[in-house]
Amino acid sequence: MKHYHILLGAVLLLGASVASCTDQIKFGDAFLDKAPGNDVTKDTVFNNPEYTRNFLWACYGKLHYGLPYCWTGGEAQGMNTGVIDALSDCIHSHCDWDEVNRQYYAGAYTAPSKGGDDHGRFPYMNYNVWETVRACYIFLENVDHTPNMETSEKERLKAEAKSIIASRYFDLFRNYGGLPLVRKSYDGTDAVYEIPRTTVDETVKFIVGLLDEAAPKLPWALGSDLSNWEGRFTQAGVMGLKAKVLDFAASPLFNNATPYCTTGNQEANEKRQAWYGDYQEARWQAVVDACKAFFDKVNSLGWYALVQADNNTPGGYRAAFRKAYSDRGTTEVLISTRVKYQDSQDWQYLFSEWNGLGGYTPTEEYQEMFGWKDGSPFDYDELERHGNLDRMFIVPGKPKELTRDPRLYETIIVNGTLNRMDANGNMSGRQVEAWVNGNEGSGISTESGQYATGMANNKFYMNKADSKNHVLSWPYLRMAEMHLIYAEALAQTGQTAKAIEQVDKVRARVGLKGLVASDPTTDYTKKANLIEAILRERACEFGFEESRFYDMIRYRRADLFRKTLHALRIYRLNPDGTDNNTPYLGNENSKPFPTHFRYERVPLKNKSRAWWTSFDPKWYLSAFPTAEVNKGYGLTQNPGW
Repeated sequence: MKHYHILLGAVLLLGASVASCTDQIKFGDAFLDKAPGNDVTKDTVFNNPEYTRNFLWACYGKLHYGLPYCWTGGEAQGMNTGVIDALSDCIHSHCDWDEVNRQYYAGAYTAPSKGGDDHGRFPYMNYNVWETVRACYIFLENVDHTPNMETSEKERLKAEAKSIIASRYFDLFRNYGGLPLVRKSYDGTDAVYEIPRTTVDETVKFIVGLLDEAAPKLPWALGSDLSNWEGRFTQAGVMGLKAKVLDFAASPLFNNATPYCTTGNQEANEKRQAWYGDYQEARWQAVVDACKAFFDKVNSLGWYALVQADNNTPGGYRAAFRKAYSDRGTTEVLISTRVKYQDSQDWQYLFSEWNGLGGYTPTEEYQEMFGWKDGSPFDYDELERHGNLDRMFIVPGKPKELTRDPRLYETIIVNGTLNRMDANGNMSGRQVEAWVNGNEGSGISTESGQYATGMANNKFYMNKADSKNHVLSWPYLRMAEMHLIYAEALAQTGQTAKAIEQVDKVRARVGLKGLVASDPTTDYTKKANLIEAILRERACEFGFEESRFYDMIRYRRADLFRKTLHALRIYRLNPDGTDNNTPYLGNENSKPFPTHFRYERVPLKNKSRAWWTSFDPKWYLSAFPTAEVNKGYGLTQNPGW
């Protein structure tokens, strides 16, 4: 048996695969029990329509979910509680336990010796990708044998299986580049398992080809099936994912006249496995075409749209934004994933636990990305020169009068804001004391805990008292991203006016003026200015949706990776201007809440990043496991590793 390797060989015997998969995460509201007995075979599964459907639902349970949620293996660990966004300039981790600190902040990440023990940002072998791909091919190869199932249903389910394969391949593609292309299941008896790594171009065409095959066989939207089958692939979701794949491929990381890394072994560059080998605007035009096809269908068939506010208030806009990214069954979400944790575990929802431990603290740089409530750019230095920093987040003394982009308050918990909001945007509760030694500020001086940077994460956490047991749907793709993908591709092809229209639709949802109206001093006819604005808009819209880090990767933003990040340190002031570093709650809460503070932008030191002084472009893509490369089946290592 030549070049046998665990990736494509008998990593999962069919019986074990079926038995374990059907015990996994429940999907939708109508997941069926697994087939009875211990000996589950191909004949058992594909001789019964219910078991056949079960098999595919289990594959859905292996789709990528971007938040850590339990202590089990695979993607659930999230780099051992770490998250992708903590590698960007928006979020910083202050936890010793996660792999964000251990490997990336420390600069210690190297090509893993083997795949199973790698806790990198997206491990090649242990994030359920290959198991899911193999299971989907088993499904494709056997579903036609299932009796008592309509041909139309079989065709739809096959399209869904192809979509799952495409999505799992995209998860790897944006971390590794060109990949080995698996086109069938392997049962362990094949004579040869030699499937070499292919080019970036071939990998993109493979993923897009699967999506193009799937789209015509899928319903445009789930319609009346939504309550039970939220999360199943639709034609809209598949067409949107195609645009997202093409967008990543057309970006400067791959679509460039020069490779991103020119040091070390260059075999992958020479074989065009880590870049295209040239720049072609036609690749951006392909994104434009995919987006146009998508929106043409939206305009003709309806259903999908940005979630809009019920009332034009800061709370109303914020509530609409919350529904857009977190709620099931809205018109916003194109592809969502959902998990069910094991109730017996001590920490059922690690995202909540690690919020409190400082694992996901927003940076000062991130809060500055959010403009004023009318959409005009926020300028910290200008505000400081005029002595107006006290109105940075709220009108002093009026906690319900928010001064900034409503998405700021839904993404970041900041000083002076009320700590509760209901589904309609009604804000209540007490004001947050995010100053040094305030009620929330005990760890600010030492850069520890939930408010280590003087601010705390709120996205997907949402100040919920029951957040530990509140596991949300995670938006793999939603309408706001489609508008911004379209805007980016239009800008890259010189269609700036049309690009601005797409950006403005996303901004209008939260009550912001358009780009030009809110910032007339910036020339948005210049592509560089417009692309920067789009990337900033993506950061404000998609916190904790794995956007910013991959945007920094796509655009080769070494300047951002090398930039020292900051905390916002706030000191409460006495009437005479001296510091008063005491809490308000339980101390003097019968008096009016403090309104005057002193502010400092402080470089983060407790958990600094090696990248700030030694970032190497090789980090743009991850390293393949050395053990896999050494098996000799044609898996070349990425440049620099």
